Amino acid sequence: MKFVSWNVNGLRAVQNKGFNDIFTSFDADFFCLQETKLSAGQIDMAFDGYDSFWNYADKKGYSGTATFARIKPLSVTLGIGVDEHDHEGRVVTLELDDLYLVNVYTPNSQGELARLPYRMEWENAFLDYVKGLDQRKPVVICGDLNVAHEEIDLARPKANRHNAGFTDEERACFSRLLDSGFVDTFRHLHPDLKDAYSWWSYRFKAKEKNLGWRIDYFVISERLLPRLRSAEIHAEISGSDHCPVSLILD
Repeated sequence: MKFVSWNVNGLRAVQNKGFNDIFTSFDADFFCLQETKLSAGQIDMAFDGYDSFWNYADKKGYSGTATFARIKPLSVTLGIGVDEHDHEGRVVTLELDDLYLVNVYTPNSQGELARLPYRMEWENAFLDYVKGLDQRKPVVICGDLNVAHEEIDLARPKANRHNAGFTDEERACFSRLLDSGFVDTFRHLHPDLKDAYSWWSYRFKAKEKNLGWRIDYFVISERLLPRLRSAEIHAEISGSDHCPVSLILD
């Protein structure tokens, strides 16, 4: 099974930058999007052979996730079942025969860490959610998790210490996820690979200089490791300030 995840930072904008061709070229079984920035009915998008499942934020032009699936799911869940966290369109979960696929756009802690306290509440609730799923079937979590876990995961760790996405608190939450029986697939397969990033600021020619962050992930239940074949970052693909990431499982 092939999975692709991409924070498109506005689906209507990236649609004008070749999104349909990029989608087709991946030939994925599941294509997960974050930050669609859509309300229901704002876009007419369909691909032959795929069903699509959308979670919209209450706030217009904000957040939002979508999953395109070539394999029909047994069930679909929008959100994590906690009202406090289910108004921003951040999670789409597909139940398949042998696993759950969780597409997630984790809240950004924002400038001056204004939303860090909320982010910590979200992290606790999301961890409880995926641990609950994992008790029933193994889980594939993908999306923009808005954290660079280790210093190797961003170009300028010392300058960004305590900034949103690289606070001790956020990094500890990611460690707690891994300690709960999950694996960062890219780092598992590429433990020492440097300069591998999935997001670059639009400022200061960051993409051109590869001054990036790795904040887009595929995280899987440990018991899926025997099926892990590939986890890649597709930095050559443009259209957003993020690039797609992919996963292949037997």
